[in-house]
Amino acid sequence: MTPLRTRLPLFALLLALLVTLPAAAAELAGVSMPATATVAGQTLQLNGMGLRKKFFIKVYVAGLYLETKSSDADAILAADQPREMVMHFVYGVGKEKICEAWEEGLENNRPGAGEKVKSQFVTLCDMMEDFEKGDRMVFTYDPAAGTTVNVRGTDKGTIEGKPFADALFSTWLGPEPPSEDFKEGLLGQ
Repeated sequence: MTPLRTRLPLFALLLALLVTLPAAAAELAGVSMPATATVAGQTLQLNGMGLRKKFFIKVYVAGLYLETKSSDADAILAADQPREMVMHFVYGVGKEKICEAWEEGLENNRPGAGEKVKSQFVTLCDMMEDFEKGDRMVFTYDPAAGTTVNVRGTDKGTIEGKPFADALFSTWLGPEPPSEDFKEGLLGQ
């Protein structure tokens, strides 16, 4: 048996290593995401992750980051707080298919969207590119600035206003998400 005075320094070393390690990441379908993200100087928590499938094909893994974890989609959309959606593609998707999905998501979840929001979705579509396996797209909503669209690590632009952010995030969290299990995953259920 090891003497106590020998075990204490070893225990202290292990404890120090654990304290300095970054927050644990979550993983889904082989995609790992960090436990936190920083938006406008605020730390957001990974609320949940969802796997978007089309028929039997795994398309992308998404992670939703919020200030405070929530399983209430309506409350998330109602809050005027920073939020972020990270999409990590596990299958290649062309720009045209992505734009079709935006149009369908808007129509299904915000059928009464005004002309301004509809034109902002056209702007969003103009920012899209063809995506390959491993590519990432990030949507960061900062109430002071709008929604920044980042494609493969490059900011493509910022679209102003909470109405656009709500319409965009409702394509994943609204009444007709890509699938119920995808939405439940983002809501941490």
